[in-house]
Order: sequence, then C-alpha cells, then structure tokens
Amino acid sequence: MSVLNNKRRHLGKLAAGALALTLFAGQAMAEGSIVVANFPNNWEDAYRKVIKPILAEQEIDLTIAPALTTLQIGNTLAAKKAGAPPPYDALLLSPGDTAVAIDNDLIMKIDPSKLKNWDKLDPMFQTEYGPVVTVEFCGIGYNPDLVPAPSGYKVLFEDPAYKGLVSLGGLSNTEIMAFSEIARIFGDGPLDMDAVFELIKEKKDHLGPFVDTTTHQMTMFQQNEIGVFMACTNNVAKLQSLGVNAEFVAPETGMPAVPVVIHMTKGNADPDAVYAYMDAAISAQAQSELTAPPVELFPTNSDVELTDSIKRFVTKDKVGSFVYLDWVSVAKNRDEWTKAYDRAVKQ
Repeated sequence: MSVLNNKRRHLGKLAAGALALTLFAGQAMAEGSIVVANFPNNWEDAYRKVIKPILAEQEIDLTIAPALTTLQIGNTLAAKKAGAPPPYDALLLSPGDTAVAIDNDLIMKIDPSKLKNWDKLDPMFQTEYGPVVTVEFCGIGYNPDLVPAPSGYKVLFEDPAYKGLVSLGGLSNTEIMAFSEIARIFGDGPLDMDAVFELIKEKKDHLGPFVDTTTHQMTMFQQNEIGVFMACTNNVAKLQSLGVNAEFVAPETGMPAVPVVIHMTKGNADPDAVYAYMDAAISAQAQSELTAPPVELFPTNSDVELTDSIKRFVTKDKVGSFVYLDWVSVAKNRDEWTKAYDRAVKQ
C-alpha cells in the first residue's frame, strides 16, 4: 500500500478539510492502487475479506476507507473545491446521494463494455453511473424477549408495550426510509416530514433514546437498553450472527428498499482498477460469498441464488414491488429535514 493511499484513507476517516486536501494536489496516484469508500463495519469488513483478495490476484492494491455517504460526498467535494485529487477513487452511494454527486460533478458515467459481468445484472441493476451491487431492505428490528412483534410503525408510537424501548437515530438513509413510511401514516405522504417531527415531539415520552448511528443502536440493542430500532435486514443478520435474540419485521404498510451503487469518482487514480473493482463486486464469486452471514447482501448477479436466510426476508420476484423513495426529493430536503429533526429531538 502506498504512503499516499494511507494518507487518503486517513482523510476518509477524519473528514479532512480543504487545507489538508491541498497537500495532495498535483501528486500522481500509484498505478494499480486505489482507495474506495465503503460503509463502516459490516460492509467494510466484508469487502476487505471478499473483494480485496480478488483484486490482489490482478495485482491491484485495494484500500477500503470506511465512510457514510454524507462523509464520502463531503470529503470528495472538499477536495474538488481545494483543487486536490479526490480522496476516494470510487464511492458507494444510494440514489439520493448519487443525485448530489452528479449535481456537484463528482462522479462520471461508466463504459459497461469494461465490465465482464455487466450482462449478469438485470437491467434494473444497471445504471449509467455504475452497477447496483445490492438492494438493502429495511423495516423494524426488535428483541422478542422485550417486546411483541410489531405489525408496523404505527404501534410503536401508540402501544404501551413499546414505551421507552423504541430508539430513533440520526437521519441516515435507513431512518429516512422509516420516516417516509411514518409520514404516509401520520401525514400527507412520504415527504411530509413535518408530520413526523411533530409526532416525535408529541410522543417523546413514549419513545426511547435518540442516538446518532445504527451502530450505536445495535450496541444498545445487545445490552437490552432498547427493544426496537429502524433496521435493514443485514443489521438484524449481524445481531443474529452474534447470538443476539433479534428479529426483523417487514412493516404492514410496505417494506422500504434502496439500491446501493458503486460510482467512479472524477479524477480517480486508475480507471482500469476502478472498473476491476466494480466487476469484482458484481461477480458471482464475490456475491455468492457476500450472501453469507454476517452481511447477507442481496445479490444482483443473476447467477447467484438467494440463501435460505435471505429468503426469510425477500425473494427475487418481489424486488420490484417494494417501496422505493423519491431520493432526488430527499436529497433536496435533507439538510432542512436534519435541522428540523434535531430541533424536534432537543425540544
């Protein structure tokens, strides 16, 4: 791993500002060595274990920098404004974040002919800005030792059985998907977040702790400090792999879903290496391994069968019927919603 890659990875973790980023302006990247952003914890561990060895066989040195989507975009945008090379050669984003990245000219369209496994993807998993590597399915995680199985979101705010045990986190994609469904129930539609924030203020004594991240919620869940949190299937699979009594519920109003896409960053160090990274991530070899615990990612390669464990939550024929948010509208409102949510939690 090059010294430069170490520095870029460090930036990914620390959200370095423009001043630091200018230190790297004008420096060439080592050929065959790339830094890619990935979600912290389960995702970064799984990609390090599965994808990195595949690229090593092609003599490509892959550095995985853990960062949530907002941090990925923030760091990349800061580098661009500073005139420095991007801190990541590839980003891992969902549609709303993709819209922000396109608007800020941070990512580029790809040439599918450079991906050997492109034709293994259903057309719904092929985008002009990169391949969909999985679809995350989200709903409610709960501890059956502490609370009854919830039918959906509404009972969490009304049934005394959940009093003090429901944790809400910061406005991550998982939380926004849950809030959009709560907005359908208590408001005028999926983007009526004012209704959700008013509900939170009204029901604060009924809910449990508010924390920043899903990781923090999962820690509290293991310690029986909470009994319910807004979760995706892989969060619950991770808890189950640790021996925690956790179950997943698809809400009766519909199960939110979000595709996850690898993007090529503009100004990346080595486009051929990024293409190799994309191709590895959608290969049958990698996706077969990534369907296993603890990540249990839904495969987008048509040659990969679902495991029995994933089939508990979803089957391939139902992927198109789940609830998909208008992420472009989410991106436009996200900053305002975050401020309003913070005010609602603090009041």
